[in-house]
Amino acid sequence: MALTIPPICDFGWKAPDFDLPDTQGKRHTRDILLGPKGLLVMFICNHCPYVKAVIDRICRDARELQALGIGVAAIMSNDPADYPEDSPANMKLLAEKLNFPFPYLLDETQAIAKAYGAVCTPDFFGFNRDLELQYRGRLDASGRAPAAPDARRELLEAMRLVAATDHGPAEQTSSMGCSIKWRAA
Repeated sequence: MALTIPPICDFGWKAPDFDLPDTQGKRHTRDILLGPKGLLVMFICNHCPYVKAVIDRICRDARELQALGIGVAAIMSNDPADYPEDSPANMKLLAEKLNFPFPYLLDETQAIAKAYGAVCTPDFFGFNRDLELQYRGRLDASGRAPAAPDARRELLEAMRLVAATDHGPAEQTSSMGCSIKWRAA
């Protein structure tokens, strides 16, 4: 699994809309998910070792962000034909097993990953209340293994700042992970 690193934050870039089903078949849009203080959109999947290393931390931080008024959603855009662990049935199992506090959405056509410019899992997009991008960094210093328990919680800190000021930190460290698994053309 090749390591992929997304680009740095394009401050002010507007969040593309979407209308995607969750693991129960319920549809969610960007505007429905937007919280009073902003929105965090994460591209994740089931099979990626980078996601597996931090999924518990993602859930923990999502709960804290939701309490601050930040809406949170995770999107799975990989091709499950080539990566069966990322199938809708397995997405549902993982979401239930870990009690995801956010909807886990299926981007079956991969159009939303392309619209967002997502390149890896995990890939985090933190928007303010006006849906302007303010954070495109990492969760913390974790890689294929979790960082130390006392690692700086960079995503949480950044989104707290967004909730309080509508602006993200000027300095951000890119996330890293496995590339999005695109369908063959």
